[in-house]
Amino acid sequence: MLNKRELLLSQRQFSEDETMVPVLTSKKASELPVHEVLCVLQADLQVGLNEEEVSRRRAYHGWNEFDISEEEPLWKKYISQFKDPLILLLLASAVISVLMHQFDDAISITVAIIIVVTVAFVQEYRSEKSLEELGKLVPPECHCLREGNLQHLLARDLVPGDTVCLSVGERVPADLRLVEATDLSVDESSLTGETSPCSKSCVHQLSSNGDITSRSNVAFMGTLVRCGRAKGIVIGTGENSEFGEVFKMMQAEEAPKTPLQKSMDLLGKQLSLYSFGIIGVIMLVGWMQGKRILDMFTIGVSLAVAAIPEGLPIVVTVTLALGVMRMVKKRAIIKKLPIVETLGCCNVICSDKTGTLTKNEMTVTQLFTSDGLHAEVTGVGYNGSGEVLLDGEVVHGFSCPSISKIVEVGCVCNDSVIRNHNVLGRPTEGALIALAMKMGLESLQQEYIRLEERPFTSDQKWMSVRCVHRTLQDKPGLFFVKGAYEQVIGLCSSYNSRGSALSLSHQQRELYQQQISYMGSAGLRVLAFASGSQMGNLTFVGLVGIIDPPRSGVKEAVAMLVSSGVAIKMITGDSQETAVSIASRLGLFSKGSQCLSGDEVDRLDLQQLSDIVTRIAVFYRASPRHKLKIVKSLQNIGAVVAMTGDGVNDAVALKAADIGVAMGQTGTDVCKEAADMILVDDDFQTIMSAIEEGKGIYNNIKNFVRFQLSTSIAALTLISLATLMNFPNPLNAMQILWINIIMDGPPAQSLGVEPVDRDVIRQPPRDVRDSIITRSLLVKVLVSAFVIVCGTLFVFWRELQDNVITPRDTTMTFTCFVFFDMFNALSSRSQTRMVHELGLCSNRTFCYAVLASIMGQLMVIYFPPLQRVFQTESLSFFDLLFLVTLTSSVCLVSEAIKTVERWRGAQRPLPSDCFHEV
Repeated sequence: MLNKRELLLSQRQFSEDETMVPVLTSKKASELPVHEVLCVLQADLQVGLNEEEVSRRRAYHGWNEFDISEEEPLWKKYISQFKDPLILLLLASAVISVLMHQFDDAISITVAIIIVVTVAFVQEYRSEKSLEELGKLVPPECHCLREGNLQHLLARDLVPGDTVCLSVGERVPADLRLVEATDLSVDESSLTGETSPCSKSCVHQLSSNGDITSRSNVAFMGTLVRCGRAKGIVIGTGENSEFGEVFKMMQAEEAPKTPLQKSMDLLGKQLSLYSFGIIGVIMLVGWMQGKRILDMFTIGVSLAVAAIPEGLPIVVTVTLALGVMRMVKKRAIIKKLPIVETLGCCNVICSDKTGTLTKNEMTVTQLFTSDGLHAEVTGVGYNGSGEVLLDGEVVHGFSCPSISKIVEVGCVCNDSVIRNHNVLGRPTEGALIALAMKMGLESLQQEYIRLEERPFTSDQKWMSVRCVHRTLQDKPGLFFVKGAYEQVIGLCSSYNSRGSALSLSHQQRELYQQQISYMGSAGLRVLAFASGSQMGNLTFVGLVGIIDPPRSGVKEAVAMLVSSGVAIKMITGDSQETAVSIASRLGLFSKGSQCLSGDEVDRLDLQQLSDIVTRIAVFYRASPRHKLKIVKSLQNIGAVVAMTGDGVNDAVALKAADIGVAMGQTGTDVCKEAADMILVDDDFQTIMSAIEEGKGIYNNIKNFVRFQLSTSIAALTLISLATLMNFPNPLNAMQILWINIIMDGPPAQSLGVEPVDRDVIRQPPRDVRDSIITRSLLVKVLVSAFVIVCGTLFVFWRELQDNVITPRDTTMTFTCFVFFDMFNALSSRSQTRMVHELGLCSNRTFCYAVLASIMGQLMVIYFPPLQRVFQTESLSFFDLLFLVTLTSSVCLVSEAIKTVERWRGAQRPLPSDCFHEV
C-alpha cells in the first residue's frame, strides 16, 4: 500500500509544504464537534468536493478498498503441482530409469509428467480466476454529494472529506462522522458481533473509551443501516477504516465447499481406494508372472494417475463458476455456489408482487376525494405529461380544493425526487410527485419545512411528516400522512368536505370501502391520505389508485414453471381485491385457489399453516414477518423454497429460505447481504432463467462424471484383464498418461459448458436428497466401460495373433481406446437427448476440444519424435477406418439406451404436481 502511495505521490509531484487532508481516527472524530471535523477535513456539507480535489486526495489516500494479500507467484503455483504423491512416484520412476540407463523411458515419463502437471495447473488457475470474478459481481455503491449534486457512485471512489447520504437498508461505504441523523439505527454485527442494532446521533462525545461500540456519532464501514437516514463526512477509507482489520481476518477464512464438491471429493477418494487396490493386485500378479518390476511399477503408477479422477472436484468448481458467470448474462447474480445445485430442486417460489411480477412503474390513474368526487388521471411515467380530469374537465392548480388537498399531502409526505424522468426513491412516491407535476403543484414540497418524520415501515404501513409552512413558522405545524387505508383511517376522526372537517361516520367508511373494492378489482394499488394538527385526530382527505402493470413474459414464465411442478405463491401488502386481480391476470389464481391475509397468518400456528399452505395461492396485506412464517410452514412439509425480498425486514426470511432472492434495483444492501441470489432487473422471468441454468449446470456435471467414470473404469479393467489373462500389457505407461490427459483435459472440460437444453425447464424439480450417481447413470457408465474394454481387447487380440507384441499392436490398441473415448464423450453430452437432436456443432468448445485431441493422437502416431516417446508406428488409412467404425459402437449403444429410457418414460404417467407429492 505504501509503495503505491509513494508512486502516486511522485506522479502528482506534491511539494512538501503542500497540505494534505489527514485521516481522522474514529476515536478522534467522535470527540470533535461537527464544525471542527469539517475544518480538519476541509469538507463542505452543502456542495461537497469537486472532482479536482477528489483526484488530489485519491492520489494520496488511494482507493476506498483493501489490498488483498500478495498473491502467490504463478511459478510457485506451478511447482506446487509436483507435490502430488502420484507425480512424485512417476518422477521416482523416471530417476530409476536414468540410473538403469533407460534414457528413452526417462525422457518419455518426464514429458508426460510435464503435460499432466500443466493440465492440472491450468484447471486450478481457471477455477481460481472464475471464483475471483464472482467476487466482483456485486460492487458496493453509495450516494455522495459532489459539486452540489447528489451522485450515485461506487463506494471505492470515496475519499476522506466526501459527504455521504445514508438511508434505510444501505451499507455504510466508509467510516463516517455523522453530521445529521434521523431515527438512525445501524447493525454493527459484522464489526462488533453485537446482534442488536445501535442507535446513532450526531452529538459529539467529550471523551470516548477504547470500545468502538461507544462511538455513537460514527457509522463504520461495512455496517448496515436498519432504520432512519443520515448524512456523514468520510473520515477513513480502505485500510484506514475500522473494518480494515476485520477484512484481513476474513481473507484468511477459506470458503466452505458446496455439498456437490464434497460428494465429488468423497467419490474421488472412494475411487482412489478401489483403484489403488486393483493396481496393487495388477503389479503383484505381473511380478509373479515374471514381468520386469520397473515396468510394472511405472505402468502401475501411470494407471493410478489415469484411473484416479483427481480433476473431478476442480472441474465441478469450474463448471459451477462458469455457469454462474453465464447466469450474470441472464441478469441473475449467484452469490453462493451451492445455490446452483439447489436451484434444480426448487419446487416452491414465494414472490413479491410489486416490481417482480409487475413492472414497478407506478402511475396514478384514479383519485377519489373524501367528499365523493371521482377523477381520472391520464399519462404514464415519471413526468408531467398528462391531465387530471373531473367530469371531463381538466383540473389544474387549486381549481378543485378537494383534489388539490390529496395532491398536497402526497407531495409533502414524500422523500423521493424525479430527475430526468427517473425516480430517486420509492416508485409509489414517484407516482405521487408525477401527479403533482400534472397539476402544476410540485413546488408544494418546497413550501413546507419538515420538523419531524415517521418513516414508512412494512409493519406500520404508513408514513407521516410534521411540517410548518414557510410563511407560518411560529405555528406548531401540521401532520401529513399516507399509507394503507385500514391503518390511515384508524388515525382519523373526521373527513374533508369542500374545505370543512366533518365527523367521520360509519356510512362514510362504507363508501370508502366500496371505492377501495372497486379500485382493487381493477388491479389498482390504493393509498389513503390524511392531514391534521394531531395524530389520532386527523382529517381524511381521499384515496389514490395507482396502477403497476404486470411485466411482459411473466404470465408465460408462471405457466411454464407451474407445468414443470413448481408451485408459485404471491405475497403482497396490497388489498385482497388488488392482489387477486393481478394474480388472476398472471394465471396464479384460478377456480379453487385460496388467499390468506397477513392477520390470518398471525392467528394460525405453524402446523395449522403447514396444513393449508399448499392450497393458498395469494397472501395479501402481508408484511416481511409473515414471510418467515410462510417459509417455515412450507419447509415443514418438505418443500425447497425460493423467497424474494427487497426491504430491510425481508432479510430474515431470505436467510431462512433455501434460496433467498434479492432485488437488484429496489433491494436494500441489507437484503442483498442476506440473499443467495440477486435479480439485476427485479424480473420474475430471471428466476425461471436461473432455475433453467441451474438444472442445466447440474446435468453438465452429470455428463462429465459419466464420461470420466466410464473412462477410468475402462482403463483399469483393460489392464487388469490383460494382466490376469497373462497377455502382454496392451498400453505402455506413456500411452496411459496420454489417455489421462484426454480424460481430464479439453474434451472432458468442454462437457461442462454444454448449452442448456431448452426442455430442461420442463423437467420436474430434483429431490434434494438424490445422489448425482443415479441408477440410470451407473448403467450408462458400466455399459460404456464394458463396450470400450471389449472393443479394445478385441483389437489387441486380433493384432496379437503372432504372439509377439510389436509397436503396431500397441498403436492399434492405444488409438482404439482414444477413439472410443471420443465417441464416448460425444454420447455423454446429454443423458436424455440423441446426438442428432443436440446438433454436432451446438457446443463449439466440445468440437474444438475433440478436434484438438484427434490431431494430437494423429501426431503421436505419425510424428517421428512423438513416435519414439510413445513407442508407436504409422497406421494405414484402412486401419483408421476400421477403428472409427468399431469405436462408434459405444455411441450407438448409448443412443439405444436413451431410446429405451425414453420409451419407458413415455409409458409412465407424468406427476401432476411435484410439490403436492412432497
